[in-house]
Order: sequence, then structure tokens, then C-alpha cells
Amino acid sequence: MVNADAFAWMATNPAPEGAAVITSLPDVSELPLPFPAWRLWFMEAARAVIAWTPAESIAVFYQSDIKRDGVWVDKGYLVQRAAEDLSARVLFHKIVCRKPPGTIALGRPSYSHMIGITRGAPQQTDAPGPDVLPDAGHMQWSRAMGETACKVACNYVARAAGAHTIVDPFCGRGTVLAVANQLGLRAIGVDLSAKRCKEALRADTLRPA
Repeated sequence: MVNADAFAWMATNPAPEGAAVITSLPDVSELPLPFPAWRLWFMEAARAVIAWTPAESIAVFYQSDIKRDGVWVDKGYLVQRAAEDLSARVLFHKIVCRKPPGTIALGRPSYSHMIGITRGAPQQTDAPGPDVLPDAGHMQWSRAMGETACKVACNYVARAAGAHTIVDPFCGRGTVLAVANQLGLRAIGVDLSAKRCKEALRADTLRPA
């Protein structure tokens, strides 16, 4: 666990061999930026993560859309735009249900995007599993990545790219890290918030299997 700015950390720490990224970039409500500046920041962060990830490996983004002034902001689109900027490929795009299908949600949708990006050619890219996950699994807080979704992402990058180290540059409370460890994978987390880093190190981050 590293308490640091993700951009600075990635700039000074090359990706280790066998690493893959699974992360969720911060929402505009989590950063002290006006919306236009956050959108530019989000695109820059997505490009930085994709560029940092080893070319033969995979970066997985888990993002929930938001509504801004009555209009949807599609974070999945922003991630794919960032991939296009780097001539990277989308390996999969899953929809993860955060609430039961049919739920009417106001403000934040009841689903999240889970998108796998690569700049090269992973060992195996077929059979990525279901396109729709009916349940994200237990979430540590309302904006967390569900444990079931984390397991799907970890298992995929381990199988498709032979990854044995999972890196989350925006780890928050550390669900990705805890799931990776539970599956026998090494995990490295980075977050600017010292409070979030302490929460991620708590023994009860992940419920017992």
C-alpha cells in the first residue's frame, strides 16, 4: 500500500513484470475540480494507466456513469476514447449490475462499466465470460467495486495475460487488493488519501469467502 499521487508514482515506478491493472478512476465528486477540468483529468488518467500497463498485459477499468445537469456522462465512452488515443484495443466491455435489473435509479445508474484494454497481444483473449454480471457483489461503500466484479476481473487478467501482480493506482478502500490476495495474487495499491490507505489495510476489508 502506497500513500502517493498515482501520476507521480507511475512516473517513477515502471510496471513490474507480470503486472495488470484493475482500477476505478475517481468521480468528479471526489476531486476538487470543476466538471470540465475533471473530464480532462479523467481522460489523462485513463491514458496514463493504459500507457503504464505492460503492452502484453491488460488494464481493467470499472466505472459508473453519472448525471450532470440532467445529462448522462458516459465514463465507459471516456475510457474507450483514451484507448483510441493510444491505439489500444478493447478486449471486453461488460455491464455490471450494482442494483437488481429493473431498478429505477436517480442520479447514479444501477450499473457500472467494466472495460478491458490492451496495447499488445495478451496470451489468451477468448472466453472472457458473460457480458452482463447480474450482481456486482458486496460493496464496501456505495461507489466501491463489488467483490464479485473484482474476482471476475482478477481471474480474467490472470488467465488471459498470465498476470500475477494486480496494481490499483486509485485503490480507495482496497477491495481490488483484498480480492487479488484472496485469489493468491500479489497486489499493489496507491491512493492519495492517507485515510483510504489505512482503511484498505484493515483486516476486514474483504468479507470471509
